[in-house]
Formats: sequence, C-alpha cells, structure tokens
Amino acid sequence: MNNNIYIIYGKDAKSMTKQLLEYADVKSYIPQGSKIAIKPNLVVAKPYTSGATTNPHIVEGIIEYLRENGFENIAILEGAWLGASTKRAFEVCGYTEIAKKYGVKLIDTKDDRPLKINVDGFELNICTQVYSYDFLINVPLLKGHCQTQLTCALKNLKGLIPDSEKRRFHTLGLHKPIAYLNKAIKTHLVVVDSIMPDPDFEEGGNPVEKDFIALGFDPVLIDSFAAEHLGYNPYDIEYIRLAEKLGVGKAGEYNLIEINSDKKPTGVSKRSSIVSRYTKYIEEKDACSVCYANLISALMRLDEQGVLKRLSKKLYIGQGYKGKVMDGIGIGSCTSDFNICKQGCPPKSNEIVEFLKQNL
Repeated sequence: MNNNIYIIYGKDAKSMTKQLLEYADVKSYIPQGSKIAIKPNLVVAKPYTSGATTNPHIVEGIIEYLRENGFENIAILEGAWLGASTKRAFEVCGYTEIAKKYGVKLIDTKDDRPLKINVDGFELNICTQVYSYDFLINVPLLKGHCQTQLTCALKNLKGLIPDSEKRRFHTLGLHKPIAYLNKAIKTHLVVVDSIMPDPDFEEGGNPVEKDFIALGFDPVLIDSFAAEHLGYNPYDIEYIRLAEKLGVGKAGEYNLIEINSDKKPTGVSKRSSIVSRYTKYIEEKDACSVCYANLISALMRLDEQGVLKRLSKKLYIGQGYKGKVMDGIGIGSCTSDFNICKQGCPPKSNEIVEFLKQNL
C-alpha cells in the first residue's frame, strides 16, 4: 500500500489539482481504457464557499488531467443527503456547468437501483452504478461533523447508497456501516479539498481558509491525516479504527510530501468548538445527520437571537425514540409520540426555530 500523502498549498484550486496529480504520477496508477468515476461531497445545495461542498475547480482539474492523459470515459457520481435534491446540488455547486463544459456524465445515485452486497456477513444496499466503473476517485471535503466529529474520505461514500440505507446506517450507529461500506466499494485515489472547509459542521456556514489540497491512495490513511489535522487522535474516530481492522487500509505512519512548502499558510490549525456549545441541549439516539444538523442550525439561530438561554427542557431526536412517550421536546417524526413534538422528516431549520420559540 502506498503510504505517501502529497500536499500542495495555494488558492488556485484547478491549477493546484493538476500539479498535484502530475507530481504524484497518478496516470501510472490508472489502467488504460478505465471507466473513471469521480465522487465529490455535495451533501447539500450550497456553494463551496460555504465550507459545505467540494470545490468544483478541483474536479475540473481532475477532469482536465485525465483528458490530457488519454482517459475519456468519466462520470461524476453523487447522492445528496436525506430530503435534499442531488440535481439541485449539481446546479448550485457548479457541477451541471462542468458536465456541459467537459462532456462528462452526471449520475444522481438517488435515481439508481440498489444492489445488495454481503461483506463478511454484513449486508449493505449500494447504488448499482458505482460498480460500472473501474477506477473511483474520491474527492471529499475535510470538514467537521456534528455526530462523527470528522467527515472526509471514508464517510464520503455514503453518497453512493440509497436514502433508505442512509436511515438504516444511523440506526446501526454510523461507524460500523461506514467501515463496511468502504470494504464493499474500493476507493483507488483520494483528492482532499481543504481550500476553505468548515472544520466543525458538515452543513457549512463557518468556512476557514486552509488553502491546501491533499492526495493519497489509502482512504484510511487519508482520514488518519484528516483527524490529526482537526485535532483528534485517529483511533478516537471509531470508523477509522474499524476500517483498518477490516483491511480497507492502514491508519499508521504516513510519508508527508509537501510540493510547495514555501507557500504553506502560517499559524496552527485548531478544531472548532462551535457545535459543542449546543450539544448539551440535545439527547440524540440514532438520529439521521440531516435532522441533527438542522437542529444544530436552529439552535445557532436561536442563540444569535438571544433566546436560546430560555430553553429549559432537553431536546430529543432520533430513530431510537420511535414509539416512546416522553415529557421532553421531540424533534422530527421519530418523536411523534412525545407530548411536545416538531414533526418532519427532516423538519427544516427555520421551522424548528419558530417551533422552539413557541415552546420555550
């Protein structure tokens, strides 16, 4: 396994990406005639400047590099999160324009039929189209996540499963199914966007200029690097530990190669603590990411308005509360039996704000 991680610094994402791919001699790893799939992170329809989605200029750089080296059969595969439209994300995030400009396919995995895959006795439903391609380029954003602390290469493959499976992943605790998903789908190359991600929240809103792109061939090793960058011990992220145990990759030492270290930004990168301010209000059990993130966004808005301090009851959220009658405030349709509940699957952030204002 190649344990090199290559980094390039700067702000010109397309040019940096092409230099990075050339320096790492990526073309030598791709068999001639391969059908190539590119998987960005377009979890929600927000531009990359929000810190939520993969910079489209990185994907442009990848496509131009591939075309210049004789690879023509290229597609972009993605499925936005629960309740969101992938096609709208393609449009808002700049990928519809890229597809027209370069003549590449855009595949919305939400339109795909699922294929049942058994991995060491663990069953997964995976969108079939991914198996039509020979070489998968994973292009995640290195950002924080309000439930798993980190989302990068390994978690980015969730866009290749149907919405029903995304819900099931949360009932299983996220970490185990993410690890098994990465054994079911092989990532051949990872190009990490860390130009201006949100280091704390997967839905963006607090982008920080990190000004680098990283490249590696082992998604477990890449996520180890990503965890360290956000201030975590890699083995504290359960799905990294499980993926290594399953043989997806290695979380050990990596050989860091900085292509232009003279342009490295000064200052120490620290993990943000914005979301942690709000988790004390929440009791979560098997909540889907979009529902939980919408609640966090609502609490942020209430805090900005100066009314959050009036919240005296705990907020309950997640599939683990289905059928339970409780005295707290329920968020989402899974808590419909609560005495006080804001229904929705998922409820929108602005709706949660108004609902909580009425029930403070």
